[in-house]
Parts: sequence; structure tokens; C-alpha cells
Amino acid sequence: MARNIERKEFPVLEMSCASCANHVEQTVRHLEGVGEASVNFASNTLSVAFDPGTITPVQIRDAVRAAGYDLIVDERNGEQQREESERARYRRLRRDTVGAWAFSLPLMLISMAFMHMPYGNWIMLALSLPVLGVFGRMFFVGGWKQARHGQANMDTLVALSTSIAFLFSLFNTVYPRFWTERGLEPHVYYEASCMIIAFVLLGKLLEERAKGGTMEAIRKLSGLRPDTVLLVDQAGAEHPTPIGRVQPGDLIAVRPGGRIAVDGTVADGSSYVDESMLSGEPLPVRKEAGSRVFAGTVNQRGSLRYRAEQVGEDTMLAQIIRLVQDAQGSRAPVQRLADRIAAVFVPTIIAVALLSFGAWLLLDPAEGFAHGMLALVTVLVIACPCALGLATPTGIMAGNARGGGARW
Repeated sequence: MARNIERKEFPVLEMSCASCANHVEQTVRHLEGVGEASVNFASNTLSVAFDPGTITPVQIRDAVRAAGYDLIVDERNGEQQREESERARYRRLRRDTVGAWAFSLPLMLISMAFMHMPYGNWIMLALSLPVLGVFGRMFFVGGWKQARHGQANMDTLVALSTSIAFLFSLFNTVYPRFWTERGLEPHVYYEASCMIIAFVLLGKLLEERAKGGTMEAIRKLSGLRPDTVLLVDQAGAEHPTPIGRVQPGDLIAVRPGGRIAVDGTVADGSSYVDESMLSGEPLPVRKEAGSRVFAGTVNQRGSLRYRAEQVGEDTMLAQIIRLVQDAQGSRAPVQRLADRIAAVFVPTIIAVALLSFGAWLLLDPAEGFAHGMLALVTVLVIACPCALGLATPTGIMAGNARGGGARW
């Protein structure tokens, strides 16, 4: 007996990189009753095909929450919840980004030009504490959540690189003799740990703006549909009616300046209709009895009455919106390649750092620990943690925004 498969799309919260998207996708894909699952990090959505007799959206949400993320399954208020979450996330990112740069810039100035000033290391220590403890807190929280579930993502690498650089610098500030006794300079890397956080936060802020532009394009498309129509009864009277109640065969009136609500054929009257949202042609098109009209177009001069034919998700406008959403949720081959690389990027960097440390211990038993620690810190600090995971999806999102929203 064939299963009754449903396909739905749910907003995903708390993802910070492509590795997070892979983790959510694999978590859902291995649930009993789930046939297909695909997470698009660029749009923060989960597209899932599941058997409602075996698993429910609430159970899928519980599994995602257990993995350290969140899923919105409330279909009535889901879009509103996602918009509120996105606005709150953007405000938080903007605050953290501004704060991180406000402390990191003077820290960088001191480290580059005034490194030998009295108590310079202690001043840099004081400047770095707010960046790591307040503005960059999200990376440490995210890394801890992943570690609890035996996972690693970009937050893990940011947290490791910045915390190790900070602790290494703190040790050199408090106990510089450890290095001077071995003939080495006790360098500090406070500016490196803080600038990493500042740059990654800036990248995330720009990414959120790119996502917001694409979602705005889809909202503009959806806004072309009027909420109510003038439904004509058998007596010829016009009644304001919610668009959701319109059925094929209903007679609808549209006045000058109003939008066509659904696809249909003109039954009475004549007018000029602006169809530039479909054709790009700025000149209005004359409509009279027997002419086709399309949802989202604007009636200009005269009044029309038209017979509804395609309503709801069958209209041409709904198909355009669906195509934009499908393009937004799909993955290009280059994005799938980037996601696969991002999934192993973090553990690979950690393994290389530990290998460098171990190699120094084996090759230089006398001073191997000191040089190995320097090598470990260097590998973790210079590893670019988010360019690979963010550049590709952000570029695709910007392309979708241009292609889907430029005309509207």
C-alpha cells in the first residue's frame, strides 16, 4: 500500500553556516517516515517529504531542536515568527558588529604602532574581553552546542581559534618569562582574536542583508495579489469578498486603478490594463469581452467584469512566485560542492593544527612544546572560517534576488 507522502517547507532557526545546514539535513533525513529532506542555508528553510501517518511536523521539530537548532511548524503564524526572528537576529548582529569593531580598531592600532607602550599588553587584554565575552559570545555558545552533540561547525573553528589565541596571549601577558628564558619573544595575539570575530560578524551582517533583499523580492511578488475582490452575484450586485473564497466561474468586477485578482476572461466592459509585471512592456494593453486578464496586473481607465478561471496557486502570478521560491530553495552544483567541503572543513583544520603540534613534539623534544604551540595557534588563527560556507550561498541568493525581484 502506497504511503501518503506530504511535502512541506519549514523555516529553520539558529543556523550559522553551511555545516549547520548539513547537520539539520542529515538529522531529518534519518528520521523514520521521512523520504526526502533538503536544507537551504541561504533561505534558512527545510524542505521535507514525509509520511504523516509515521511522523508529524512536531516530531521533526523536536528532532531538530535536539540537534541544537529550531524549526517553525506553525503554518498559521510561521511566516510572522520567521520575520520577527530575522529582524531580531539582524538587530543583534548589527549591535555585535558595531561593538566588536569599536573595540577591535583601537586594539589593532595599539598592537601595530604602540606595542611597547607601558602596560600595553594589559590594555589590549582589557579591550579584548568585551569582544570575546559579549559581542562574540554567539560563536562560543554555538560551538558548545555542537560539541555537546559531537558535531563541529564554523562556530567551533571561530571559538577555538579566538579562544586559543586569547589564552595564549593571556599566558604571555601574565608569565612572559616562559618564553624569554627560551630565547623567544612573548608575543600576544589579542588583536588577531578580536579582528577574526569582527570580520566574521561583518560577513554575517552582510549576509543577512542579502537574505533580506531576496525575501523582500518574494514579498513584493506576493503583494501584487489583492486581499479582497468585488464578487458579482446573480442580481448584478458587487460584494467585497476575501480572495480565498473565489472559485472558478465566479464573476468579478474591477474598478479603475484596481488589481486583477485571479486569471480569467473579460465578460463585460473595456479598459486598458498594465501588464508590465508579466511582459515588461510599459504600454497598457486594451481589454474587452473575450480578452484574457492575469492576476497582479493593474486595471487603468475603465471598469471590467471578468470570469475567474485560474485561482489560488493556479494563477500565472502564483506560478512565478513558486518558480522564484524553487530557485531560492534549490542548490546549484557549485553550492552542493561547497557544502560537502564545508562539512569536512572544520575537522580538517583541527586535525592539521593538532598534527602540527604533534610533529614539533616529536621532532624537537627540547623546545617542541613551545614551537608546537605556536604552530597550533597559527593554523587555527589563519584558517578562514566562513568564506567557503557563506560566499557561495550568499552569491546565489543575490542572483535570485536580482532575477526574481528586479522587474517588480
